[in-house]
Amino acid sequence: MTSIRAIAPGEYYHIFNRGAHKQGVFKDKRDWQRFLFGVLYLQSSISFKNISRITKDFSTEDGFPVRDGDIENILKQRSVELVAFCLMSNHFHLLVREVEEGGISQYMQRVSEGYTKYFNTKYLASGHVFQGRYKSVHVKDDEQLLYLSAYIHRNPREIPQWKGKEAEYPWSSLQDFVSANRWGGLIMPDIIVGQFDTTWNSNYADFVKTSPAKLLESEIAEDSRI
Repeated sequence: MTSIRAIAPGEYYHIFNRGAHKQGVFKDKRDWQRFLFGVLYLQSSISFKNISRITKDFSTEDGFPVRDGDIENILKQRSVELVAFCLMSNHFHLLVREVEEGGISQYMQRVSEGYTKYFNTKYLASGHVFQGRYKSVHVKDDEQLLYLSAYIHRNPREIPQWKGKEAEYPWSSLQDFVSANRWGGLIMPDIIVGQFDTTWNSNYADFVKTSPAKLLESEIAEDSRI
């Protein structure tokens, strides 16, 4: 795991990884839904039965059919806070705050191992789906946090049909920042969008469109391999 400093509670981190051998890790819509479920709902140690049934009933309007009581328990017991995300065909980016010591490690283990088991069972495969252990880079201040979120949300620009329409991309949290939040407390955008109330003379959507999305040099070096 690449990291500027050891992961510590209260700090924010850019978490990213790609498919083994640069392979695609999402082959159909159900795959995207299954991974997104893990990213959103595994922020605590709460277990879910029949995840396949839950993800099958996903809708773009209503999300996943998860009981309000289960969501409340996740929010009370979470070991990480998810701030932003973007899933691409062969890699993913997460912006996460560690709440409890070891929280990110436990979270990523559950997300990655759960999806790997699902993927290998569905496609009669074996071995690693992702390229080794996830990468993590510590976010040192609010400015880096802001530019990192823009960098994550600009990823769909790589896909011709989504360039200029990043806020409509269903597998990113950008639309939750700039319009209605589909996931409530399961994502925590206020640390980002709140900066525009006091510091920036624009709104977040405009910032993402025009941002150079600066990252630390070491992070750019790692991320360029994705």
